[in-house]
Amino acid sequence: MAAHSELAEEGAIQIVVIKTTGDKILTQPLADIGGKGLFTKEIDEALLNGDIDIAVHSMKDVPTYLPDKTILPCNLPREDVRDAFISLTAASLSELPAGSIVGTASLRRKSQLLHRYKSLNMFN
Repeated sequence: MAAHSELAEEGAIQIVVIKTTGDKILTQPLADIGGKGLFTKEIDEALLNGDIDIAVHSMKDVPTYLPDKTILPCNLPREDVRDAFISLTAASLSELPAGSIVGTASLRRKSQLLHRYKSLNMFN
């Protein structure tokens, strides 16, 4: 978990879980909510208030402009970026029957899937 071995020592770090707006609103697609920082605003506020010492974000969630008094000092090496395909019957997307419904909230993923598998239906 830790990029540096000394941080992996027992008790060296404490993880503080902060529920963000993006985590809390589960009744509508994120694209409909709009706005910047759906998964970062509350975490950044905790950092600025001194409640936490560092913030860790997924870069896809970081707004183009960072809040005042914050910096982006490093990017860690990227891990495996592949998505997971989970199905009760099909071993791959190509085996799904026409009209099958795929659930995803990602606009990018929807676009990629529909480009290649035009017979699928997307669901948020």
